[in-house]
Amino acid sequence: MIKKSRKVRDYKALTKVLPTVRYVDPEKVFIHLQNGRCKTYDLVVKEGEYVKLGQVIGVRHGGFFEQPIHSTVSGIIGPISKKLHRTGRKVDCIEINNDFKDTKHEDLFDRSDEEIAKLTQDDFVEIVKKNSLVGLGGSGFPTYIKLATKDKIDTVVINAVECEPYLSSDYRLILEHPVRVVTGLQYIMQALGVKKGLIAIKSEKDPLYQVLTQVLEVKFPDLDVKVAKLGNHYPQGWEVEVFRWALGIDVPHGQLPTKYGVIGFNVSTTVGVYEAVKHNSPVIKRHFTMTGDAIKFPQNIRVRVGTSVRELIELCDGYKDNVGDVIFIMGGPMMGVSTVTDDVIVSKTTTSVIVLKNVEYKEEPCVRCGSCVYSCPTHLEPVAIMNAVKRNDKEVMKGLEAFKCIECGLCTYVCTSKIHVTDYVRKAKQLIG
Repeated sequence: MIKKSRKVRDYKALTKVLPTVRYVDPEKVFIHLQNGRCKTYDLVVKEGEYVKLGQVIGVRHGGFFEQPIHSTVSGIIGPISKKLHRTGRKVDCIEINNDFKDTKHEDLFDRSDEEIAKLTQDDFVEIVKKNSLVGLGGSGFPTYIKLATKDKIDTVVINAVECEPYLSSDYRLILEHPVRVVTGLQYIMQALGVKKGLIAIKSEKDPLYQVLTQVLEVKFPDLDVKVAKLGNHYPQGWEVEVFRWALGIDVPHGQLPTKYGVIGFNVSTTVGVYEAVKHNSPVIKRHFTMTGDAIKFPQNIRVRVGTSVRELIELCDGYKDNVGDVIFIMGGPMMGVSTVTDDVIVSKTTTSVIVLKNVEYKEEPCVRCGSCVYSCPTHLEPVAIMNAVKRNDKEVMKGLEAFKCIECGLCTYVCTSKIHVTDYVRKAKQLIG
């Protein structure tokens, strides 16, 4: 049967109605020294040294940028060890033993509203750069580079769609801290000289619409910001889909949205801008979803960056009895990375960890039903790309435009033969560079 799907089963009800729990005082944190964009680093501290909250302890080196590395607690530097990053790779992490005092480094200070009102685009860029803010929805792209654009921007769009199943941390962040969200948007608009802003949510998220419209009306009456209810299909949170449905703007593959007068930011990143500008603070804590059918009490947690997921599982009352084998997904179930260990550390770009009972599916031969082709949001032919990968035919992979894949996972989700089609397309992208 040919099956087209832009719907995925939603498991947000496990966590979205519960208030966020705070777990911000672990005994120790582990700070990633490498990530998906930065392979090398330099440290300016050594084991046994005392550091303060927000202190720069080193720098990561990317291909065309550098990222300061900050301590997320005050305490004593420990050893370096290998821990899993959300990319699925083990990377170097430095341990810091928490003294529970949160003694702030002098770099952390508050700016008055009057000072902020005088900031220029260059000022905002420098502030965000020094505080090492990146896309907190998972992209990890340096925010200062986006803020430094010289293209004329007409509208700033905040992506609050959160279309991945299970994830609801952005939902709770908006409900609990709407003023921070809107203030962060206001700072971005000021930095880019933009008069119009838009916050995009799913049409089914009516509580968010009510909260945001009320806050805008009462606290920001002079700010031209609208709340747009978009569709409930997957992947509605894909930036191209957000711009298409919210503004009627189609951004072609390979083109920057800024060339079309629009720029987008994730909700958590927007709050990160607020923290950087108002408090000159890097990302020290973040909203995080800990969920899945293998733990007893799924919930959203306000967590210190660098916290061990093992501790968060205990906070959720541990694993269910007689759960058997489990898998861990870092990020959403559609686009995340799976592993078989809970030795995972929350980085500032880790949105969630999902713990699921391991269900074995028997992969059957492709029946050429076309479900993956009909469901692909970028209009690719995933099954043809898969066959090209099996033949190692790079020219065909290029001709089929495998590089356009956004790795949303829909082709795997709808496959009637239970084939991990997305993995083949991902491999094709790697093979053709």
